[in-house]
Amino acid sequence: MPSAVTARQPTADIQRPPARTTRLLLPLIALCTAVTAANIYVAAPLLPLIAHDFGSAPSAVAWIASVAQFGYAAGLLFFAPLGDRVNRRPLVAALSLVTTAALVAGAVASGTATLAAAVLVASAATVVPQLLVPLVAERAPADRRARHVAAVISGLFTGIVAARVLGGLAGQAFGWRAVFVGAAVLTAALGLLTAAVLPSERRRPRDGGLFAGLRAMPGLVRHSPDLWRACLRQAGMYGAWSALWTSLALLLTGESYGLSTATAGLFGLFGLAASAVAPVAGGLVDRFGAAKVVRHAYLLAAVSVPLFWLGGHVMPALFVAAIALHAALVASHVANQTLALTTTSAPATANSAYVVAGFAGGATASALAGLAFSHWGWGGVVVVAGLWLALGWVTTSARQ
Repeated sequence: MPSAVTARQPTADIQRPPARTTRLLLPLIALCTAVTAANIYVAAPLLPLIAHDFGSAPSAVAWIASVAQFGYAAGLLFFAPLGDRVNRRPLVAALSLVTTAALVAGAVASGTATLAAAVLVASAATVVPQLLVPLVAERAPADRRARHVAAVISGLFTGIVAARVLGGLAGQAFGWRAVFVGAAVLTAALGLLTAAVLPSERRRPRDGGLFAGLRAMPGLVRHSPDLWRACLRQAGMYGAWSALWTSLALLLTGESYGLSTATAGLFGLFGLAASAVAPVAGGLVDRFGAAKVVRHAYLLAAVSVPLFWLGGHVMPALFVAAIALHAALVASHVANQTLALTTTSAPATANSAYVVAGFAGGATASALAGLAFSHWGWGGVVVVAGLWLALGWVTTSARQ
C-alpha cells in the first residue's frame, strides 16, 4: 500500500473562509469533537451513581452504556451520510440542539427506561464529528492527510477521557444529573460556534433524495475491498476496547478494589495515551501506509488482553494494559479511518459505513460484556474482548 492515498474529487464546492478562520478551524473542530464524543460515554462512569439513585444494582443498568453506542450507530446511518449531500452548517447546528435537548431530558429522567431513551436520542444526534472529519480530509494536503485526521481523532479520545475522568469527579461531587446538564451546555455552545465558522458549501445536486447515501452504503462497502477491510478491522478492535472500558467502572467499584466512583473515574487518565499517540500514528500512516500500522496495532492489543485479565486482581497490570490498548485502538483508528475517507468518491457515506461498523461491533461487545460480568465477573469480560480482537485479527491477517 502506498504511503498516502489520494482522495477522490470532493462532491461539493467549498468557499474558503478568511485566513484567520482557516487557522482556527481545525483546532475548533477537534474541540467540538471532544465535547460531542464525550456525550456517547457520559453515562459509563456514572453507572454506579445512576444505579444507586434508581435503587438498582450497578450490573442492572450496565446496558445503558451499550444503548448509547447503538444510538450513535443509528445516527451514523441516518445523519452522517448527509455530509455528501447537504450544507453541513445548518445540519451541525440542528444536531447540536437536538443533542442538547436530549441530554436535558436525561438529566430529569425518573427511571432507567426514560434515561435510556434520552441517551439513545442524544447519541444518535451527536454525530457531528463524523460530519466534520470528511471536511478535514478534503481540505488537507495529500501528504499530511492522516496527520489532519489524527488531530480530530485526538480530540475524540480526549473527549472520551474527559467523560470518564471529569464525569466521574463531577458526578461524585454534584450528582450524575448535573453532569448531564453540563454536557448539554457544552454541546450547545461548541456545536453552534463550530457551525457558525464552517466554510460555506454549494452542494451539487444528486439523485435519490436525502437518504440515498444510506441506501448506497451496502453497495459502496461491497465494491470497495479497502473500505470493507477497514470496517471489519475496526469493528474487532473497537469491540475489544468497548467490552473492557465500559465494564471497568464495575470492576473498580466492586469487591475486587472497592473504589469510589470519583477515584475509578481517574483511571480514565490512562486514556490520554490515545491522544498522545494519534499524531504519531498519523505520521506513520502517511509514511508507511495503513495496513502496516493496523497490523502492529493488533499485536499491541493482543498483548494487552492477558494483562487486563491479570488486572482483575493486580492494579499495576491494569495500568499497563490500559495504556497499551488505548495506543493500539487509536493507531488502528487513524489508519483505518484515513483509508475509509480516501478510497471512494463519497467520503461522508464511506466514513459513515466505517464508523457504524466500529460502533456496532463496540455496542454488541459492550452488551455481551455486561452479561458476562453479571455471570462470570471480570474474567468473562476479558474473554469477550479477546474473542472480538481475534475476529478483527483474522480480517487483518488476510492478504492485502
